[in-house]
Amino acid sequence: MKITRRPAAARGQTELGWLHSQHTFSFGEYRDPAHMGFRKLRVLNDDVVEPGQGFGTHGHKDAEILSYVLEGRLEHKDSMGNGSIIETGALQYMSAGSGVTHSEFNPSRSERVHFLQIWILPDGTGGDPRYAEKQLPSETKPNSLNLVFSGNPRDGAIAIRADADVYLGRLDAGRKLVHETRPGRGLWIQVVDGDVAVGGTRLEAGDGASIEDAAKLELESAGGTELLLFDLR
Repeated sequence: MKITRRPAAARGQTELGWLHSQHTFSFGEYRDPAHMGFRKLRVLNDDVVEPGQGFGTHGHKDAEILSYVLEGRLEHKDSMGNGSIIETGALQYMSAGSGVTHSEFNPSRSERVHFLQIWILPDGTGGDPRYAEKQLPSETKPNSLNLVFSGNPRDGAIAIRADADVYLGRLDAGRKLVHETRPGRGLWIQVVDGDVAVGGTRLEAGDGASIEDAAKLELESAGGTELLLFDLR
């Protein structure tokens, strides 16, 4: 098993006053040839938007765009006619397909919104754009991996146009869990909160890691954790 850690402090940064972003992979004006993505995972941004600010209408094409709101509320509008406010703990999916425009704003006058923005490359190009939302249930299983997005949807996961399984994992202090994968797959772990150890490597909030050549992955947390696990072709 080969593990390559991507420390939180090593991520690229964008500071615009209203936007505070940390980029796991190259994005916008942050360019690093050594960090252009991992397999089909192309963008993983940790974004904080100040009250009343946001991203104006802009376009996307051929990208599976996932968002996870960690704190605050995110207002979404798009050219498909969707318009809603995504609450804390909710997941959002937009398949850009042949082309879509949208905007994302923080509707609050006093609180920041903090969310993860993730892009996965689709298996093919074109197609009609699609949109979906999912509120994580309060009874999301602890000490387990909960499938939330998948190219092979099951267990209530949102269907995406990529050969990828995206899990939200939660572990209590001192607990372990095991993830088994298929030959030829690659894994990426992104720690949302807390700590996790995998294959002798300790990861903390904001850290990520790529994992290759692992038939079985054992995750253990000393103090409790929340993480995203990407299982990718």
